[in-house]
Amino acid sequence: MNLPQILSKLKIEQLNTMQLKVMEVFNAGNDVCLLSPTGSGKTLAFLLPLIKQLQHGVSGVQALILVPTRELALQIETVFKQITTDFKINSCYGGHAYKTERNNLSQAPAVIVGTPGRVADHLSSGNFKAFNIRLLVLDEFDKSLEYGFAGDMSYILARLPENKQSILTSATGIDHVPDFVKLSDPKELNFLEDKGTSSKLRQKIIFHHEADKNEKLFKLLCKIGNQTAIIFCNYRDEVNAVSDYLIDKDLVHDIFHGGMEQYERERALLKVRNGSNQILITTDLASRGIDIPEIRHVIHYQMPKTEEAFIHRNGRTARMQSDGDAYLFLTADEQIDYLKPNMEQENLDANSKRPKDPCWKTLHINAGKKNKINKIDIVGLLINKTELNKDDIGLIEVKDYDAYVAVKRNKVDAVLRSVTDEKIKQKKIRIEPAI
Repeated sequence: MNLPQILSKLKIEQLNTMQLKVMEVFNAGNDVCLLSPTGSGKTLAFLLPLIKQLQHGVSGVQALILVPTRELALQIETVFKQITTDFKINSCYGGHAYKTERNNLSQAPAVIVGTPGRVADHLSSGNFKAFNIRLLVLDEFDKSLEYGFAGDMSYILARLPENKQSILTSATGIDHVPDFVKLSDPKELNFLEDKGTSSKLRQKIIFHHEADKNEKLFKLLCKIGNQTAIIFCNYRDEVNAVSDYLIDKDLVHDIFHGGMEQYERERALLKVRNGSNQILITTDLASRGIDIPEIRHVIHYQMPKTEEAFIHRNGRTARMQSDGDAYLFLTADEQIDYLKPNMEQENLDANSKRPKDPCWKTLHINAGKKNKINKIDIVGLLINKTELNKDDIGLIEVKDYDAYVAVKRNKVDAVLRSVTDEKIKQKKIRIEPAI
């Protein structure tokens, strides 16, 4: 498959300068140390040259991609599958069924993407062999170090062949690459010069008192209207408190933080992707390495402690060719060293109406790939058993043991009445709203 065909499948017109440079340097046989901001397209930058070097007829794992978070592993797996190569990829991460992963690895994939802890577990248990791995990606390496994965990565890399070719990526500068990484005369590609201050990003201050902070947040969300927004808090408890306030206001939203179960976190991101939720309240866990589309508005409900965290949060908007807004909630006497002087103040005096509920709503189906169910089966059921047409059905995502489908919100009640006790491929299924 040539590059124009791949870009067509991904609905991308052309690669950016960074992606083209990575392909050029890696295809020339060099190790690469890529420094590039959040949202700049690093995933595609390393996947394209990696796929080009995969070989048919080679048994065992050929490429290993180590990432700091489960969400990033799933994102990379999704992009790889969208390219639709003949090569198999499997993801491995904590919170995913270990037995399922072990079974998947029994027929060795060409590519494994996973978190260092889980990959180290599989490697030490002999669930896959490392002797044919010639391609290594350490994605978001700085975050992996921050999360304490140095020991697991050292264990894994010590067992890889010496003649591997590596790509290390980071959204921040790295003062020192640990010796266990063993890069061979790496070429550093640094695209961090703008420090994330995109000219397409508008930053505005909202001054508040503690007593009126939530009220001003609600006014801002009303002014934003039906556009995507991500609200950053510093702590899980604050995420939950803001969520409780928006529940009282009957405003559709979801939360995302490290204290949630993995399936809850995946479901929250899925509902942002399919448009059935336009507001996500989160900690800095969502500032990097998650699979959600372009966010139009970033809201710093609580300001981060460091400029680096501020940059990563803002990286969720004004990406690639788009523009975006960042709103900074500050008290009158609050001093933040890394902020620009004389920033514009957002006007919330306008009497904006409460946003409408998103036009989509997500339904959950208790069957998935392991039941031999695919997207076509789900579309067929909904069209044949309900009054839906194709325009009433949105994004469908099929997991191992369940599936999710976005349906026009005003059609959901009728759908649920029509699909009681139905079957797909002889399996009785249950369809219900994804809470």
